[in-house]
Amino acid sequence: MTVWLDPSSLSWTVLALLVLVGFIGLTFGGDFLCRGAVGLSRKLGVSPLVIGLTVVSIATSMPELFTSVAASLRDAQGLVIGNIVGSNISNLGLILGLSALFCPLVVQVRVIRREMPALVLITLLFCALAYWGGGFTRLDGLLLLLCLVGYLFYFFIEYRQQPDLNAEIAEEETPTQSTPIFFLLLGGTVFLTIGADALVIGASEMALRWGVSEVLIGLSLVAIGTSLPELATSVAAALRKQMDICVGNIIGSNVFNLVLIGGVTALVFPFPVEALLLRLEIPIMLGLTLLLWPFVITGKIISRREGAILLLLFTGFLLAAFFFRLGG
Repeated sequence: MTVWLDPSSLSWTVLALLVLVGFIGLTFGGDFLCRGAVGLSRKLGVSPLVIGLTVVSIATSMPELFTSVAASLRDAQGLVIGNIVGSNISNLGLILGLSALFCPLVVQVRVIRREMPALVLITLLFCALAYWGGGFTRLDGLLLLLCLVGYLFYFFIEYRQQPDLNAEIAEEETPTQSTPIFFLLLGGTVFLTIGADALVIGASEMALRWGVSEVLIGLSLVAIGTSLPELATSVAAALRKQMDICVGNIIGSNVFNLVLIGGVTALVFPFPVEALLLRLEIPIMLGLTLLLWPFVITGKIISRREGAILLLLFTGFLLAAFFFRLGG
């Protein structure tokens, strides 16, 4: 929509409006696509459990995917890795922390035994690839996508004979009867495309004018903005006392951020990883992921106190990112 647009000619007000339009487009697009995907899956006879832990998690990761692809197309590669790493940190620190403050999050045994180990292993692999070559090649992207296939296969094998868990996920949001699934999917795609393009243009031009790196904008502004669907889904689930949906959605979204978004983007547009990311933000992402494991194991609950700890750590991450990247 904005191929003809010269960002350098735009005023600060217009750039701020582009960012706002981007957030709105990503929020509505993610919501429409999520509802459409759930509706389509149910029409095809897929169980509610599978929908809740795969379709919903993938759909809420679509803003990050569209934003990363849009950033790659505009050669704003710093936004790509910043968006992936920042979104995972935001999911763990900001979203889980806020959700736990609203209502302590009970964690089912299946999350401890299956989803958490998968998230830890995939995070370790992502970090290893980042450190190994200082960037992600097409081969790395292919490896991440193969991990995605393996994760989905593992998931279907593990859960296909657990119908007792379906009722819990069945209350996940579905499309209204008056809205055709096709229009939800189409509308979601259009909103995501426009929103991602607007956000990348506004954010990258702001970074240029402020004299800060695109990585910092990706880690903060873009990452939090693209995590809005997860925030809305998780807080709503916590308020409805559907705590396991909240935790499962975050874990699933983080997995798909790493293997789906990282894999697709690297396969099509290989991207570098700057040295400061390897020293600061990537270790923080790994540390928060590892910290979540004892939180869910001890008492099988993420308490309000642990939620406050996650929020404090997220605040510390933002302060550290700005301090070191703005020259301290």
